[in-house]
Amino acid sequence: MTHRIDLHTHSTASDGTLTPAELVRAAAAAGLDVVAITDHDTTDGWGPALRALPPGLRLVRGAELSCRWDGDQPPVPLHLLAYLFDPAHPELVAELTRVRAARLARGERMVALLRADGIDVDWPQILALAGGGTVGRPHIAQALIRAGLVATTSEAFGPEWLGERYRLPKDDIDVFRAVRLIRAAGGVAVFAHPRASRRGRIVPDELIAELAEAGLVGLEADHEDHSPAERAHVRGLAAELGLLVTGSSDFHGSHKTVQLGAFTTGVEAYERIVAASSGVTAVASG
Repeated sequence: MTHRIDLHTHSTASDGTLTPAELVRAAAAAGLDVVAITDHDTTDGWGPALRALPPGLRLVRGAELSCRWDGDQPPVPLHLLAYLFDPAHPELVAELTRVRAARLARGERMVALLRADGIDVDWPQILALAGGGTVGRPHIAQALIRAGLVATTSEAFGPEWLGERYRLPKDDIDVFRAVRLIRAAGGVAVFAHPRASRRGRIVPDELIAELAEAGLVGLEADHEDHSPAERAHVRGLAAELGLLVTGSSDFHGSHKTVQLGAFTTGVEAYERIVAASSGVTAVASG
């Protein structure tokens, strides 16, 4: 019986530090039965993860989509976890390609802002650090750590650095469009860390109710950036709206201290996700 399920992890295909192959091997070593690979705005890690899948481990193919809600100004950034969608769906592919290009341009502009203030970070070095993966703030954070300007990624994400002062908005996907695209590609949409107030602004419950009507299937409740009260709030809201609840590590390797399997998803919620998907991508088993 499947019992240890982690549905939110990142590899070097975006801003994690383990390659997709290392990630699935680490998931098996951590005693997981099911792991989802959910890199930011890309499916590039799927193939290598599948080829390296250890016996007994199931892989849920997914992505974490960079979205925005325009109901507030400036727009509120938020993330949707998309599971088991068709990676060749033309509209979704086009949107992910656009978002990755926007991330790249944004990263280069942020580095230019840092350099204009005399901070010695190097864009080619940051690109090399990303190794062809989706460039994100953690890559710039690593450059700041290497330069001895901050000690940790958390410090780099503080207001003095990449949290506010040098942070630029991303050209993200409208969240309602993202839900529609995930559904059109046969996938399942779950709202990642929806109440994580320590990350910044959060959206109102009314928006989540509207997203549920538009096809959102679940909410991620158990996450290191949710306080116990925030987790309880998410569970209550999910029950009210008939949404499933997930828990996951949001593992990024050494970019974060959280470990694989730190938070997990129940079997029933996992089975609901699999049942709700109609994409060409079934869960793969090692």
